[in-house]
Amino acid sequence: MGVTIRDVTDSGDFDSAGAFEAGDGDLAGRVVVITGGTKGIGIGLARYLGGCGARVAVTGRKEAGVTAASAELAGLGIDHLARSVNAADADATAELVADVVERWGRVDGLVANAQSFRPTTPLIDVNESDMDLLYNTGPKGTLWAMQAVYPHMREAGFGRIVTMATSMGFTGAAGYGPYAASNEAIRSLTRTAANEWGRDGITVNCVLPASVAHRLDPASDPQRAAAFAAMYDNHPIGRDGDPETDIAPAVAFLLSPGSRYVTGQTISVDGGGLLRP
Repeated sequence: MGVTIRDVTDSGDFDSAGAFEAGDGDLAGRVVVITGGTKGIGIGLARYLGGCGARVAVTGRKEAGVTAASAELAGLGIDHLARSVNAADADATAELVADVVERWGRVDGLVANAQSFRPTTPLIDVNESDMDLLYNTGPKGTLWAMQAVYPHMREAGFGRIVTMATSMGFTGAAGYGPYAASNEAIRSLTRTAANEWGRDGITVNCVLPASVAHRLDPASDPQRAAAFAAMYDNHPIGRDGDPETDIAPAVAFLLSPGSRYVTGQTISVDGGGLLRP
């Protein structure tokens, strides 16, 4: 069976025969919003996607972090926009997306990476404040961002949404009850959006990354540090993931035109961590 190669359209559509397009993995000129994009996984994604030629809009809660991230991206020559936005604020998120569209005329991708975190806590001690923080910045914040980009993606007939969650929803890790539960809600929203928006040319997938242990201060949360240490003692690859070289390439694929037939999926980018007995 032959492979047809033709010029990529601006929308990233493919021909009626489903022929492969040259540049299906190309992100050059694409516009991607990354919430929680000023540190950790988020800034690693911004560096990688920007290096692939994407224009990136990053958000963070603290102004100092936003300023530092903007300076770093500018130093790398990445066309970007950086804003202080609380993920739980639906109006601020909608305003950000409006500014992105005003600046670049489009929004092709969203990585919903922002979520506040609470120290590990036994389930019996979890309080309403813990639950409210994790749900307001997690599934609710993710939904507000998805709603903000949807009309623009629908109009363009093309969109790529990547949500971020945790495998701890599968494993029931002790101390992570509220966080894991809120992330399971994100996975559920991902599947519903994939089902409702697929005919609009929008794919929606969830990534479960493992990339925090190397940045964790053991003194700040000894229980969490001990859990990560134990995990990597019994891990197929034996190390934590790097945001830029391990996590970002998988996210980049899900943001690309080439992922057109992948939607509603949860993809673990954890070095095989879920294989641990």
